[in-house]
Amino acid sequence: MEHGSIITQARREDALVLTKQGLVSKSSPKKPRGRSIFKALLCCLHTQHVVQSSSTTELTHKEEANTIAKSDLLQCLQYQFYQIPGTCLLPAVTEQDQGRVCVVIDLDETLVHSSFKPINNADFIVPVEIEGTTHQVYVLKRPYVDEFLRRMGELFECVLFTASLAKLLLLFQYADPVTDLLDRCGVFRARLFREACVFHQGCYVKDLSRLGRDLRKTVILDNSPASYIFHPENAVPVQSWFDDMADTELLNLIPVFEELSGTDDVYTSLGQLRAP
Repeated sequence: MEHGSIITQARREDALVLTKQGLVSKSSPKKPRGRSIFKALLCCLHTQHVVQSSSTTELTHKEEANTIAKSDLLQCLQYQFYQIPGTCLLPAVTEQDQGRVCVVIDLDETLVHSSFKPINNADFIVPVEIEGTTHQVYVLKRPYVDEFLRRMGELFECVLFTASLAKLLLLFQYADPVTDLLDRCGVFRARLFREACVFHQGCYVKDLSRLGRDLRKTVILDNSPASYIFHPENAVPVQSWFDDMADTELLNLIPVFEELSGTDDVYTSLGQLRAP
């Protein structure tokens, strides 16, 4: 499908305010920017209390069959595959990525911020159909995201993993088109969605042990500690981003990942980064 036929590139002059109607989280007050990335790593990796997210009712198999179009059958098969115990979520490592660290990267509030209400400076506008009505989702790119992804693609095997939306159809109406527009250079080798998560104590957890990669060479970048509570030692925390165009978090993370790219054991390298 030609994305130009369903996605409108937004002008920088467009107005944008973001409220996600049950699908995309509302903006929250900005966090202080006084901490360095290393202090942020130390603080976030020792977080012991994770706020449980409210559970969302999932589509039953019957509802999926009635609501998902024929063009989405492949995604349905992927959904079923995700539920088979013991199966790896990722395909075999390509020759290009042999020996590289695998970096799992979150989408919403890590790389972009999205909303059903217009916000200033939207980079993309993506139409999403909900119960027969088409809604526009406004997407704002985090500052330096292009530079960050370009460098990540040079150094790592990169995997997109988002758990932001509940319904399978909406995931592919929103996350796939946004990723296509964001990742013009083909940095992401694979894309994983909420159906690939493990539902644990009210949270959708990204279980890195199911990827089929050596955990000593696997890192996750995510703004939500709930997403990596199974593997906090593999995490590089990032502050949630909404609309601060002066944000430099991704730019500051580039040297951190450059150092991680040559490691044979991320536990040792991340431990050294957290050390005072």
